[in-house]
Amino acid sequence: MRLGYTVVDAGWQGDVANLAGSNVLFPNLPIATQPDGSPITAAVRIEYSDRTIPTNGTFTLPLEGSPSFRSYPAADTNTAHSILTVRDEVSDQGPMTPIASDQWAFGSCPIGKDSLIPDPTQICLFGGFQADKLYMLIYPAKNPIVMGLGYAVTRDIGSFLRYETHDDAGNSNPVAASPNDVGIRRSYSFGSSSTGMYQREFLYLGFNEDEAHRPVFDARWIHKSGTNRLFANVEFADPNTYSRQDDRHDFVSTSYPPLTLAVTTDPISAVRDGLVKRPDTDGLIFESDTENEFYNMRASLNVADGIGRPVSLPKNVRLYFLSGFQHGGNNPPDSFPGPAGMCENPTNPNYHGPTVRALLMALDAWADKGIEPPESNYPRLRAQTLVTLETAQKAFPNIPSVTFPPMLNELELLDFGPLFGSDGGVLTELPPLLGPSYEIFVPKPDADGLDIAGIRPMEIRVPLGTNVGWNVRAPGFRAPNLCGLNGSFIPFATTKAERLAKGDPRRSLQERYKNHQGYVEAVQRAAAELVQERFLLQEDADRFVSDAQASSVLK
Repeated sequence: MRLGYTVVDAGWQGDVANLAGSNVLFPNLPIATQPDGSPITAAVRIEYSDRTIPTNGTFTLPLEGSPSFRSYPAADTNTAHSILTVRDEVSDQGPMTPIASDQWAFGSCPIGKDSLIPDPTQICLFGGFQADKLYMLIYPAKNPIVMGLGYAVTRDIGSFLRYETHDDAGNSNPVAASPNDVGIRRSYSFGSSSTGMYQREFLYLGFNEDEAHRPVFDARWIHKSGTNRLFANVEFADPNTYSRQDDRHDFVSTSYPPLTLAVTTDPISAVRDGLVKRPDTDGLIFESDTENEFYNMRASLNVADGIGRPVSLPKNVRLYFLSGFQHGGNNPPDSFPGPAGMCENPTNPNYHGPTVRALLMALDAWADKGIEPPESNYPRLRAQTLVTLETAQKAFPNIPSVTFPPMLNELELLDFGPLFGSDGGVLTELPPLLGPSYEIFVPKPDADGLDIAGIRPMEIRVPLGTNVGWNVRAPGFRAPNLCGLNGSFIPFATTKAERLAKGDPRRSLQERYKNHQGYVEAVQRAAAELVQERFLLQEDADRFVSDAQASSVLK
C-alpha cells in the first residue's frame, strides 16, 4: 500500500454460501433452466472424506460436503435412483462397496436415523460417516449455477476500473482519474490456489480481452496451482472441489489438455493448444509454485510433457519455484513448525510473503518500465533437477522415522463424456473413464533433502532442518498417502554427537554454523545473495538478519 497500489477483491465463485457473519464476497449468478423454464437435471458426483468428515464421524453432511458452499439439491430423493459407495482409500483398485439404498436418505439426521428430517440438500447415513473412509455419491441434481459467468465478473470489473468513469447505472469509478490524480496506470490480477486455477482458466478462455477488445490486465500472476485448471465453465460446476492424491483424484478441477502455457502438441491427447495464444491481450504472466504443487497439482507438466520431453516457455512468461515450501504459506505462521495433525511430520508453513513481495516489484518493473524480470527459476529436465519420483526417493537422505512419499497425484487423460472438452462443458461420464497416463516429475533433493532448483528462499539457503513441500499421512489416517497440501519440517540435530546417536545423516547445526554468530553470518550472506538475485527486498533482508540475531539458534 505504501507503493500506491489499490487492491480490489472481486468475488467470482457463485456457489459460496451466505452464512451469517461470514463476511464473504461472491457474485449472485443465475440458475440455468430449460427453454420452457423447467429445471435442468443431471447426475452430480461428490466424494466425502476427512476433508469434510469430522474426526469423530458424523451422521449427516451437506450434499456438497461443506456448509460454506451451496449444494445442488437432489431432483429425486428416492435413494434407489442414486449410488452411494464406500472404500478404504483412494488407491484401492478393487470395486467400491455399495451402501444399500435403505441405509441412507436425503436429509439431516444429527443423531441418526430416528432424527431424520428430509432435505434435498443434505445426506444422512444411518450408520454414520467415518473419517477414515472415502464415500462417493452420484445423485440426480437440479438447478445448475451458471458458474462460468465468474470469468466475466473479473473481466468486467477490471475493465470498468481501468477504462470507465461511470458504470451503466451512473455510479462513479472510485479509482478513476481526478484533478489531483492520474488514475490507474497499470493493472494486475493475482490468484492463488483455486483462484490460481481460475487465473489459468481466465487466461485460456480469453477473458483478458473486454467487450471493446481492449486488454484488461497488463499482467497476470498465477500462484501455487501447478497445471490444474478450475473448470467453472461446466454444467453443475463444483469449483470448491479439486484433484489431489489423497482424495478426489479424478474430479475436476484437474489438469486437462492444454497443460502448457505455450502452444504445443500434447503427446498423450494429441491436442495442440496452449494457455498463452493471444499476443494482443494476454499480457505478461508470472506463475509461482511450491514443491507441493509438483506432488499434487502436476506442476512438472509446465516444463515437461507427458512423455518426458522438455517444454519451452513463451517470452512473456516467467516460472518461479519456491523450493521446499508447502502449499499454505500466504500468512506468517503463529508458530513454527506447524502441528502434525493427521500427518506424520510437523508441517512447514513458511511464509511466502518475502518472495512474493520481491516478485511483485519485478513484475511491476517489467510491465511499467520494460525491465526484464529474473529469468525463470524452476526445476528442469535438462538440468537434472526435475526427476522421477523414484530418483528423488533415492537422492533423499535416510532420516530416521521419516517416510518419503511412495506416490504422487498421477494424471490420466480423463474422459468425462463427449460433451466435455478443453473449454469445459457437460459431465456425462461419472466417474470418468481413465485414459493413458502422463509421466509426472518432481524436484530433485540434495543431501539434506532440500530442493536443488528454484529460488531457494532463506529457509532453504540457511536451513534449520529439512523443509519439504510434501508430508505423508500418519498411521490411522490412511497412511502412507500424501497428507493433502501440507509440507514437512524435520529439524537438524544441534550437535554431531546427537545426530550420530539418532542415526541422522544430515549435518548438525554446530557442524554447519559452529555457533550463533556463524548462523547470523550465514543469514547475512544468503540475504545479500537473494537481494542481488532480485528474489528478496532489502527491507525483508534486514528483517531476516534481525530475526536471526534475536533467535536462540546455537545460543
